Amino acid sequence: MSAQVETAIFDLLAKVPAGKSISPEEVARAVDPEGWRRLLGHVRATAVGLARAGRLVITRHNKPADPDDFRGVYRLRLPESEPEPGAAQAQEEAGQ
Repeated sequence: MSAQVETAIFDLLAKVPAGKSISPEEVARAVDPEGWRRLLGHVRATAVGLARAGRLVITRHNKPADPDDFRGVYRLRLPESEPEPGAAQAQEEAGQ
């Protein structure tokens, strides 16, 4: 079940603009449109595992939340990509 949930999370995140998030409900509905409510616990558990591995960010009030200590309404997004070393310097030199 968690493989289906993980696939749904990354498929949905691929469809939204960078930096945007998805709701756990969207993920559960993608996996099982009829019985999505019973999947919300699986979505949360999978999201926590992915967040611990650094592959996903769990947000509350649009701010990253600790995957081991969050409650209530949350959303999921991809981690912000770090600029490659030297990229800022290359941009500065190109602008001069």
